[in-house]
Amino acid sequence: MLNILYKIKVKGMEIMFTCTRKSTFSKILVWLMALAMVITMIPSIDLFAASDVNVNLSSQKQVIRGFGGMNHPVWISDLTSGQRETAFGNGTNQLGLSILRIHVDENKNNWSKEVATAKAAAQKGAIIFASPWNPPSSMVETFTRNGKPNQKRLKYSQYGAYAQHLNDFVTYMKNNGVNLYAISVQNEPDYADEWTWWTPQEILNFMKNYADSINCRVIAPESFQYLKNMSDPILNDAKALSNMDILGAHFYGTQVSQMPYPLFQQKGAGKELWMTEVYVPNSDANSADRWPEAVQVSTNIHNALVEGNFQAYVWWYIRRSYSLMNENGAVTKRGYAMAQYSKFIRPGYVRVDATKNPDTNVLVSAYKGDDKAVIVAINKGSSAVTQKFNVSGGNIATVDRYRTSANENLAKTANLETSGNGFWAQLPANSVSTFVCSLGTESQTGTVTPIQTPTPVQSATVKDGWYYIKNTNAQKYLQVKDNKGANGQNVEISTGTGVAGQKWYLTNVDNGYVTLKNGTGFMLDVTYGKDENGTNMQVYSANGATAQQYKLVSTAQNGVYGILTRCSSDTKGLDVEQRAINDGANVLEYAYSGASNQTWVLESCDDKNIQEGTTTETKPVSDNAVAVKVVSDWGSGATAEITITNTTNSTLNNWTCTFTTDRPITAIWNGTIANQSGNTYTVTPPSWQASLAPGESCTLGGQLGSGPASVTISNVSINNNNIP
Repeated sequence: MLNILYKIKVKGMEIMFTCTRKSTFSKILVWLMALAMVITMIPSIDLFAASDVNVNLSSQKQVIRGFGGMNHPVWISDLTSGQRETAFGNGTNQLGLSILRIHVDENKNNWSKEVATAKAAAQKGAIIFASPWNPPSSMVETFTRNGKPNQKRLKYSQYGAYAQHLNDFVTYMKNNGVNLYAISVQNEPDYADEWTWWTPQEILNFMKNYADSINCRVIAPESFQYLKNMSDPILNDAKALSNMDILGAHFYGTQVSQMPYPLFQQKGAGKELWMTEVYVPNSDANSADRWPEAVQVSTNIHNALVEGNFQAYVWWYIRRSYSLMNENGAVTKRGYAMAQYSKFIRPGYVRVDATKNPDTNVLVSAYKGDDKAVIVAINKGSSAVTQKFNVSGGNIATVDRYRTSANENLAKTANLETSGNGFWAQLPANSVSTFVCSLGTESQTGTVTPIQTPTPVQSATVKDGWYYIKNTNAQKYLQVKDNKGANGQNVEISTGTGVAGQKWYLTNVDNGYVTLKNGTGFMLDVTYGKDENGTNMQVYSANGATAQQYKLVSTAQNGVYGILTRCSSDTKGLDVEQRAINDGANVLEYAYSGASNQTWVLESCDDKNIQEGTTTETKPVSDNAVAVKVVSDWGSGATAEITITNTTNSTLNNWTCTFTTDRPITAIWNGTIANQSGNTYTVTPPSWQASLAPGESCTLGGQLGSGPASVTISNVSINNNNIP
């Protein structure tokens, strides 16, 4: 019998067999063809990542302020009420945005257009900031720039008036129910063919000599491409830097290699770093639902947070055919790509260390807050990857996954299987996955008990002296309520005024601990020395107990500290209750996580004049010690400059001024109305002018009600709160 050897290749495999009959061969051939079809239908085997992702919850990076977008109702139609819900709500098919950027129009008649969406966003818990494109036309001059005529710039003689214009917008929004978190000096001063140009030196001049009069946090310089030549001069000038609260930048064409900023990390202690405008990768019409193109949105966010250490990420128009929602108000693929971050990484969360690039096309970042760890993993490659995640510094109780891919939009898979303190997950090709890990120890009943954050080991040493203590989240100062020293008097935060109740004398004691004695003469004290979350902070007479001793611990930001209580064995620290940012927000003791409402900047005030038991002395002054100059009067109201001059022969420290005016004051900035009775007002100065030498003046900005054009002042007295 003749044996015939046959050799056939199927799907790259070589198969050999022998056969004696042609009929048998035909049957085998049919079987092999079917096998080839089956093999063709089998998908490619997933790849395993080159390395694990290791997340260290104890290694903290920057605090995240939030994610947001722009509304510009002067240029395009306003968001509808439903679209506001979609943008700032955090339910199903909502974006969870926590920041709104609005426009400061040069024409005050357009300001009312900003109010409706801003109020709606604020009611959802979003913070609001504003950027101007142009000053009022009366303040602008034209010039020839690089051979191009009719370019615009702010007249040098109008810098003070322009600062007042920004203040007017802050006041207008406040009077209409919106407290701005910050205001920018200029949108894209270095890319301004269609608006107002500023050179780096012009920005520096304004920041150094005029920005301190703005009654709001100040953002600068908002370079269109994060060009450092615009911001280096500010960082290198102590006065300009002190007047800048947030370094803002845009990301148009910004490469990943340009995102780190060593000079900011070196000099920007206590300042915030925000990416305030971008769209990626293009603004093509109807491009927002292209996939996998939209993955580039998530990649850009990752690079901003991980490579650039940014704390906020703000998109351009919220609603546009290339944006987060389309013109019909539906969330787009670009919107879902951003929502993988914005819905789960909430304001006050902290980025923590994670293996950022475990495989060629995989990018990972991690965050913690609210007893959760949040891990975002991007697979921008064309093959699926199976990835292992390991978490240290906290115990994983449950893991839920949310994923956006070609066929998914924030699709949820609950209760992923965990192994030890880690888990495996598949990252499909061209996908973004967010893993929300509940942290705690799992009891037999399945409930989750919050875990204690490990005791920080890196304590910090700060020299003895007087300090203002500013919370990094609220940007407000630790103070004794009502500036009153008494046993049991509450401790809170408030806008800086420079009063004695906002000053604290730090003394290093033993074993790395410090005491903090208030300018009123009482010690910062944990009520009853309790080691319990929610224990109130107060001031009390010095007694040497551990309830009055604290350890300063370093954070990822230079000059920013946690203040831990010794009575809790350094596991708890000073905490602004519920991350509040309003004046009068309560301060208590709570488990330390390094969140921004638990971190503080110590600003030296070198006040050698504060002495225990000093009394308030009223200095006799003449009525001409207070002068009111009306800047702009529209009949029913006016803006004005209120200048207070020390007409005595001695220096005034932590002073207040009381006077009567025949035109009511409805608002004040660069100062505070401490008391009002009819048209008699007591005002306090900004912290940087808490001391006035003989003949020196302090000018406050104010808004007046209706009244005479020439304002009369009477009954002037100045209280000197700390007499040497």
